[in-house]
Amino acid sequence: MRDNAGMIWNFTKMHGAGNDFVVLDGVRQSIEMTPERARALADRHFGIGADQILVVEPATRDDADFRYRIYNADGGEVEHCGNGARCFVRFVHEQGLSDRNPLRAEIATGVILLNEGDDNQVTVDMGSTRFDPADLPFETVGLASRAEGDAILWALPIEGELQPVWLSTVAISNPHAVQIVDDVDHAPVERVGPRIESHPRFPRRVNAGFMQIVDRHHIRLRVYERGAGETLACGTGACAAVAAGIRRGVLDSPVAVHTRGGTLHIAWDGQALRMTGPAVSVFPGQIDIDALVFSLALTR
Repeated sequence: MRDNAGMIWNFTKMHGAGNDFVVLDGVRQSIEMTPERARALADRHFGIGADQILVVEPATRDDADFRYRIYNADGGEVEHCGNGARCFVRFVHEQGLSDRNPLRAEIATGVILLNEGDDNQVTVDMGSTRFDPADLPFETVGLASRAEGDAILWALPIEGELQPVWLSTVAISNPHAVQIVDDVDHAPVERVGPRIESHPRFPRRVNAGFMQIVDRHHIRLRVYERGAGETLACGTGACAAVAAGIRRGVLDSPVAVHTRGGTLHIAWDGQALRMTGPAVSVFPGQIDIDALVFSLALTR
C-alpha cells in the first residue's frame, strides 16, 4: 500500500536452517521489485538483512498454486532456492493464502511440489537434476577431466592457486560446482569460493560447494552462493552435493547434510530428489521501501 511517506510493504523475516529471507506477499499487496529495492531490503546494516528476498505472487500457469520468485542479496533474480521454498510454503499457510498441502509453486524453471509435515518440517520435490556442463552453463573446452563412478570431474584452474580444483557440475535449476575437501572448517571458502563463483568458465556465475564426507550417509557442507556469499545453509547446494557424491560413488541415499545453520535431509534415487528441513518465521514488520532505498543511496 502507499501512504504519504511512500510505498509501505508488509514483510515477514524467515529462515531455513539459518539461510535467512525477507518474504513478501505479492498476492494481497503490489510488489514491484527492482535490483535496488532487493539490495536495500537485504542490507544487514541499513535494511532488514537477508541472504535472499522471496516474493509470493499469483501463478501464471494452470498447474501451479502460486508463483515464487527469488532475489539474491546483490539484487539479481535467480532460478531456485531450496531453503526459501520451504519458507515459501510455511508463509503461504501461516498467512492464510491457501490451506492446500501439498502446494505447487511456479519457479523460473518449472513447477515444484512442497509438503508441510506435522513435525514442523517441510519436504520439497526439487525437480530435475542435470549434470551436463552445458546446463549450468560451464565452458569445458581445454580443461582436463576424469571419470569417477558415474560422474565426470573437471579440473578448474583458479587464479593464485597452485593446483586446479576438481569439480562436479550439477544443475538443480540453480548451477552448482561441488568439490570434496578433507575438512570444511579449514576449507578455503572465503578465498576460493568467490573465484569459482565468478570464474569466466561460468558465464552466469555458479554456487561453489565444499563437501566433507563423514560417512556414506552424512556430509558436512559449506556453500559460497552466487550473489549472496557464504550462507549458513544452501538447500539446492545440499541437493547438488548429495547428487554429486552419489554419482561419484562415495555416498548412498538418504544423506544428512550438516550445514553451519542446521541439518537437511536429502533423498535421491537417480530421478526424484527430495529435501526435508525446517522453516521458521522470525518476525513480521512493515517497511517504507522508497525511503529505505533513498537512505541507502545517501550512504554510498
